[in-house]
Amino acid sequence: MHITVAELAKSLGAEAVGDVEQLISGPCEPSAAKAGLIALAMDETYREALQQSDATVAVLWQGADWVALGLSAAIFVPRPRYALSGITGVFDHGPDIAKGVHPTAVIDSSAEIAENSSIGPFVVIGKGVKIGANVRILSHSSIAENAQIGANALIFEGVRIRANVRIGDDFICQSNAVIGGDGFSFVTPEPGAIEEARSMAQELSDGTGEYARINSLGTVVIGDRVEVGANTTIDRGTISDTIIGTGTKIDNLVQIGHNVKVGKHCLLCGMAGIAGSAVLHDRVILGGNAGVMDHVVIGANSIATGKAAILSNVPPNRVMMGNPAVPMKVSIESYKAVRRLPRLMQKIEDLQKQVSKLDTNK
Repeated sequence: MHITVAELAKSLGAEAVGDVEQLISGPCEPSAAKAGLIALAMDETYREALQQSDATVAVLWQGADWVALGLSAAIFVPRPRYALSGITGVFDHGPDIAKGVHPTAVIDSSAEIAENSSIGPFVVIGKGVKIGANVRILSHSSIAENAQIGANALIFEGVRIRANVRIGDDFICQSNAVIGGDGFSFVTPEPGAIEEARSMAQELSDGTGEYARINSLGTVVIGDRVEVGANTTIDRGTISDTIIGTGTKIDNLVQIGHNVKVGKHCLLCGMAGIAGSAVLHDRVILGGNAGVMDHVVIGANSIATGKAAILSNVPPNRVMMGNPAVPMKVSIESYKAVRRLPRLMQKIEDLQKQVSKLDTNK
């Protein structure tokens, strides 16, 4: 794929200068720049690497002297990271999958597959499934009975979408994710160790016998423009549905429990875990390995930093940190105080010695 500098700048809504009709075939890091590629030097820290390379075209920071940098053309962007989204979108060719249905795919006769879709090798599609237009499903994925997938979905290898799951348009799912598995929900005939622990009992009883399964009768409902990372699992609801809001992006190895409600435009980073029936309102961000306790509610626009443990409700617009999570400023001050403890203990010990000497002199 080759486009001109002017065409790329137009797609970004950015300013282009110099020889804007020259062709480029893709982006590169400044240190690896050469003719035919556009260097991504969107911060002044890249100046030296750019000057030492064979770059002829670059995306530059505002105010950069592109002529002094030895370039024949340049693009200036106001928000570099946002521009990166547009640049990678232009040059991303997507997976190489043939149009139509591969002969090894197994598709139930009752399934409805809209036009211009691509179904890869060894894909299994169950009865009553509805798939929108321009959907691409790569090899060894399975879509169980009565599931629905909107238009323009891209489903990578080995994905499992279970029965009755409903997914909106523009869905992207990375390999080996499982959507709609049963929730982890069990109960004992009499109140057991879990109930006792919740009641803050000092000692636990010997238990009450075998666990009984609580079956998952709900499903998973996913909005538009949602992305799900590799090896992520989203459990179906027990009675009501597990819900993932429009625009939410989910990283690899994330666990979302039964009955969870995730709002619109949330970001859930790798290895985050959300226990059953928790609620995340719109634009919540969970850092890597953050955990949310069951039935907890997190208000809109709140952030849990990496490894934060959310054990109680969080108001909107908060940044939470630590285990148990507290407002970030409090967590930082607590951490500083903990680091000062050895010195504080030494001072107390010194004072005790002085007091002991005073008592001896009486």
